[in-house]
Amino acid sequence: MRKTTIGWITAAGLIILSLALMGCAGMQTEQAQQTKTTEDLLSAAGFKQIFPTTPKLKARLQALPQKQIFMASRGPKLFYVYADAAGCGCIYAGNQQQYQAYQNLAAQYKMAAMQAQAAAMNEAAAMDWGEWGEAGPWFY
Repeated sequence: MRKTTIGWITAAGLIILSLALMGCAGMQTEQAQQTKTTEDLLSAAGFKQIFPTTPKLKARLQALPQKQIFMASRGPKLFYVYADAAGCGCIYAGNQQQYQAYQNLAAQYKMAAMQAQAAAMNEAAAMDWGEWGEAGPWFY
């Protein structure tokens, strides 16, 4: 009896561990997709993709805030930078007009995603769930 209990506990522990790892993998996939979407929108807005050509520039790339857009300046000129050392190993750089275009594209993308989600929810709500019978305790 004791061996069986230990076996079940071990099996349950392994299942919980594998589910946790799958959840982490799903989060990484979602983050990678979000990064790709951001980089696609930056490119579409006219941001220039710049790759470091020297070890010094590679070190500077690593030191920049990663995967977020920030404002920088060179002399009197202001520009916007997005660094992705782990992904593309590059930065995206653009001016004020390109940043504004990026914001507009990002808003359009978000609106389209929300509309697609709402359409999917409406489709699910319209389904005739009556055929499934009365909901049991597992439904709540």
